[in-house]
Amino acid sequence: MSNTRLVLIRHGQSRATVERFLGGPRTCTGLTDFGRLQAQALRDRLITGRDVSATVLLSSNFPRAVETAQILAPALGSMPIGIDAGWGEHDPGPELDGMSYDVYVAKFGTPTWSDPDEVMFPGGETVGEFHTRVVRTLRETVRRHEGETIVVACHGGVVDAVMRHTLQMHQTGKFELYTLNTSITEIVHVEASKWRLVRYNDAAHLSALQPFDSPDSSAS
Repeated sequence: MSNTRLVLIRHGQSRATVERFLGGPRTCTGLTDFGRLQAQALRDRLITGRDVSATVLLSSNFPRAVETAQILAPALGSMPIGIDAGWGEHDPGPELDGMSYDVYVAKFGTPTWSDPDEVMFPGGETVGEFHTRVVRTLRETVRRHEGETIVVACHGGVVDAVMRHTLQMHQTGKFELYTLNTSITEIVHVEASKWRLVRYNDAAHLSALQPFDSPDSSAS
């Protein structure tokens, strides 16, 4: 079996994060101007061809991820973008999608994220359901594109879920990840359930734009 290279790129800064609302797949309004600058900085880095020579470009179905992929595409041979909802962020469900953070906290309290089966988004995914979906998508993607280099424009929560699965860690707790906007996380599928971590949170291209602050933990 040939090694399969998976390059996960978190989208640029989103309007949902800045405007502080639950920007699920129904209400996501894409990137901010600064988010587009972040993606353009990564595009300019990738266009040299020294970082990634992709054979597949995928995106979640969220506008902020699709917009990020569209900006990056010219640096990856302008290949078509495959949209796969399986790579989408934790879905708050149709009733809460678009709700402001402040209204959500006032109504339901601050999420603890400690129990993967706790219903924190009535009508939406639990952490456990979200992780199950992401892991299933990961396996299906690797099976379809064995031996290739796959770039996926996705989300902080997705990167967290993939890392926890491939490192064989708990779905919640034990450690925290703060994945920066447009950062690169790269893993290689070696054999069966064996993975090799190449890099996490590589955001060197952002050095001229902003300091390496941890993003809002509620960002997606």
